[in-house]
Amino acid sequence: MEINRNNIIEITRNSNARPDKDYGQNFLIEPEVCLKIVNALDIQKDEKVLEIGPGLGSLTHFLDGQTNNLTVVDIDERMIAFLQLIYKDVRIVYSDIRKHDVSFYDKIIGNLPYNITTETIVYLLLNAKAVKKMVLMVQNDAFPHFFDTKGKEYGPTSVLLHLLGESKKLFQVKAGSFYPVPKCGSAVFSISIEPKCLFEEAKDTYFFAKNLFLNRRKTIYNNLQNYLKDKEKANKVLLVSGINPTARPEDIEPLQYLKMWRNYKSLYQ
Repeated sequence: MEINRNNIIEITRNSNARPDKDYGQNFLIEPEVCLKIVNALDIQKDEKVLEIGPGLGSLTHFLDGQTNNLTVVDIDERMIAFLQLIYKDVRIVYSDIRKHDVSFYDKIIGNLPYNITTETIVYLLLNAKAVKKMVLMVQNDAFPHFFDTKGKEYGPTSVLLHLLGESKKLFQVKAGSFYPVPKCGSAVFSISIEPKCLFEEAKDTYFFAKNLFLNRRKTIYNNLQNYLKDKEKANKVLLVSGINPTARPEDIEPLQYLKMWRNYKSLYQ
């Protein structure tokens, strides 16, 4: 069923599936935008596709025609009940996406709830081991956390993302394209995972970087020596990695964190 601005009020009223603020629900009501998002995923018929938080099925309507193996996961029982009436050939799962097994999907798509955006993306990057591409939509003010590689918005999530593959901003979606209208617009972006990426090493580097970002105001030396519990080891790792000990965590690029992790392992593990 196509969801648009002409039928959204009637659907939510008749189905008792009104948007819930606790779930961060804002339904996309522009079919042209929905199709554009779905087409960006480059789906092949035999690929296993996961949609996160389908809601009333704005994207599901278009996904259903592009793959023979579609799973949608939603935490809201009302949305699950509505989708089950419409999509008989789609695997519909009532679950928190952060508890769902994502290890075997080839492609992942979704309009992510604002309140769990970062947590969801980290979960996907750490656990979706077979994924080739993701197309995700997040609110504009959350976007820099995943793409910046320097500065105050930069953090361990961006380190992980950039080590696993290539990310690309695709387009903006105006706030008026949603019901109810959110406070700001959204950004659609893709993550293409490198086939030869060192998955486990990227994960280890993420957790390593996460510790070094715990106190952003301190120098990388202070954070590293707190992590290692050894000043001499911290100095040695930074020296062989070619990193200025007075730099802040936000000044160090993803590949430099990988280099630090490798040097730490080779020297002390």
